[in-house]
Amino acid sequence: MTGPPDDGEVQLAEAFAEVARSLLAEHSVEETLRRICSLAVETIDGCDHAGISLITSRRVETHGASDEVPELVDFIQYESSEGPCLDAIRDHEVFHVNDLEVEERWPNFARRAAAETGVRSMLSFRLFAEENTMGALNLYSRAASAFDAEADRVGAVFAAHAAVALKAARQSEAQAIAIETRDVIGQAKGILMARQGISEPEAFEVLRQASQRLNVKLRDVAEQVSRNQPRRPA
Repeated sequence: MTGPPDDGEVQLAEAFAEVARSLLAEHSVEETLRRICSLAVETIDGCDHAGISLITSRRVETHGASDEVPELVDFIQYESSEGPCLDAIRDHEVFHVNDLEVEERWPNFARRAAAETGVRSMLSFRLFAEENTMGALNLYSRAASAFDAEADRVGAVFAAHAAVALKAARQSEAQAIAIETRDVIGQAKGILMARQGISEPEAFEVLRQASQRLNVKLRDVAEQVSRNQPRRPA
């Protein structure tokens, strides 16, 4: 039988509850990414900077960085095609770096990153929901051996919260875009129906054919129709 949680466990649970509330309060993906990184710096001992390496259209890009340092470190990773955040994404593992100045796993990245950015320690966690890898949460410190076993544990739980919040933000943003697209297309159909005296299915067919002929998205055609609608005189 386990005893009651100690004060440290209670404080940590309260901290993560606040993290979860703060993240889910954000609405856009970019706002959520920035909030994840700022909370990571506030929550995880030893963390001076935080950033997210996000998979975007088959590329890996840095988003939501707490400041310019993660972007500088990550640029070196992307340029050299090696580093802990890239391996966290590829290998689905956590990568712990005690000192970039003596790190041997990524020779083209490690010493250059230490010399050019002042970062010595790193922690990289895969961000995933179910089996879908979205990227990696990366923590950086100016001190060597800054992240202990507790930071590993807290960071892993934080990354799990972050992945859930990021997935929710993406779904919310996609729903908002879908609703806006539906409204824009509906407005364009109404304009064509009134202008050409055609039915709603016929108006949609006009938009669809224009989309195919111009090789642009249906939404973009609809926006163009709406923008070209003459204004009524006051």
